[in-house]
Amino acid sequence: MSRAKGSNEGSIYFRKARNKWIAQYYDYDPVTLEPVKKTKSFDTPEKARRYLQTIMYQKENPVYIEKNGITLKDLMNTILQNKVDSNMISEAQQLRVEAIQKNIFKGELVNKKIEDITPDEIQRFLNTFSKYSESSLKKIIGQFRQAFNYAFDRGYILRNPMAQVVRPKSLKENKVVRAMTLDEENKFVNYIQNKTLKECPHKNEYLIQLFMGLRVGECLALNVHDIDLMNRKIYVHKTLTNFGGETRMSDSPKTKAGKRYLPIPDSLYPYIVEQMRYCESQEENEEKLLFKPPQKKYTDERNVNKTLTKILSELKIEHMGTHSLRHTYATRAIEAGVTPVVLQKLMGHTDVSITLNTYTSVFDKYKETELEKVNQYYIDKNLLQKPNLDNVMLDDGTLVLEGKAKVIETDEQNKEI
Repeated sequence: MSRAKGSNEGSIYFRKARNKWIAQYYDYDPVTLEPVKKTKSFDTPEKARRYLQTIMYQKENPVYIEKNGITLKDLMNTILQNKVDSNMISEAQQLRVEAIQKNIFKGELVNKKIEDITPDEIQRFLNTFSKYSESSLKKIIGQFRQAFNYAFDRGYILRNPMAQVVRPKSLKENKVVRAMTLDEENKFVNYIQNKTLKECPHKNEYLIQLFMGLRVGECLALNVHDIDLMNRKIYVHKTLTNFGGETRMSDSPKTKAGKRYLPIPDSLYPYIVEQMRYCESQEENEEKLLFKPPQKKYTDERNVNKTLTKILSELKIEHMGTHSLRHTYATRAIEAGVTPVVLQKLMGHTDVSITLNTYTSVFDKYKETELEKVNQYYIDKNLLQKPNLDNVMLDDGTLVLEGKAKVIETDEQNKEI
């Protein structure tokens, strides 16, 4: 079926020489404004028809016309810039997104126009990231979903290709963050408590992480104005982050939920006062940071980890990073009976599911203890009789009850013996 030159409807026909179905339409050259014939071949007429419908929709959509030709890379950059301009994300979050996009932009797929990218192409591209960790893979796919949802909602594309894409499984073994045992924590705390700040400059950082659960970046971003000694609280609202070897101060924590007030434990109070006094004694510390190295503006997290490694080696404790101190705090909190919702607030998690998923093994360990509390509650409220250890269920289904036997009712029998 033929169409007039420049027709807005387009046409579909079968080309025997190539054994293909051809979708044909006319577009306009952006320079000369002359009509230009364009064709695309398909294996089936259905595919050709769907493609032509998409093209016709786009040609009539003024929003698409305005954005015609936008590449996936440009779209991702546009979305990020829009969030920055509208103050939807912090500088730290922006840097994290840029780090994710840096890996994505290494591929050629991002240079294609969004309307030309197929689900199969996206799937093959995402599969190349299977060597990344599960968390990194999730963030990468999140960028793709965000971009194509954005394009679909605004009419840049007629169908969202991400609907047919599955998330590849990471081949990288999950890194297990180990918590200290009670014996290890006792040994570690006794060691650093007996050290001066000169002997162990990071000792109070370790104690704050261990007994308040701060992220290392949150801890290193604290200044004297964040400490409310009268009400014994710490205000967490910033973080130090490291990107490309450069340490930067962010004006917000890792997540919105990371902004929180935390009570100072009584046992930690003297160490925080000690650190504040040391901070006030430093001549070159305009920001009044609690933890500022003598020769640099900010403390490098890597140096904090190196010192921790040396201490643990000396104490013959298995190696762990500073994040394990935060993990240890959460573990002790669960052992003490803190509920997931309360722990979520203390840890600064965005959602309680993050808390539950992160500490699944710890919660499972105490699941039986918690269930026993429920059973005891039933007994206390006379909702369930306390079991008699003399009662025994025999293999043949007979319940022996304090020397008197009764056959459990079945379809065939219902009598006492």
